[in-house]
Amino acid sequence: MSATNWLAIAGLIIITALALYAYVLWRKVWDARQAKAEQERGRNERLAQDIQFLAQSLLNGQLPLVEGSIRIKVLLDNYSGPRRTDLDVGVFEVIYNATAHIPTHQQWKDLPRTERQQHEQQMQALEQEHKEEVERAAGQLSTGVAPSQS
Repeated sequence: MSATNWLAIAGLIIITALALYAYVLWRKVWDARQAKAEQERGRNERLAQDIQFLAQSLLNGQLPLVEGSIRIKVLLDNYSGPRRTDLDVGVFEVIYNATAHIPTHQQWKDLPRTERQQHEQQMQALEQEHKEEVERAAGQLSTGVAPSQS
């Protein structure tokens, strides 16, 4: 065999090895994308269940209206799955924005009593003003955020 033939065979071996390596790398990327998509699907399923549970709890009176609205709004912001087209959930954002300045947790406990009472009055006014709209939106979400699979 001549040197040219040996070089051609070596070139083919190198090309084949590089193609195989490229395939292995491509497969790893594809598998990683699939795993990420599956993880995202699972996350959205959990969020959808949590949203539905909170909406039902809000409707049953087990969750205060303002607190439930805030929690639902945050979960909806994190949910990236399919949504029903008939959902009207803007009221949750209205309540969230209206209460964003109110301290939570330890900061709430540290507030003077008069400030806490002012915030509580504001929350009661929000509840009275938006109660029907929140209940309507929670009613929609209580049946699920995603379109039903028929």
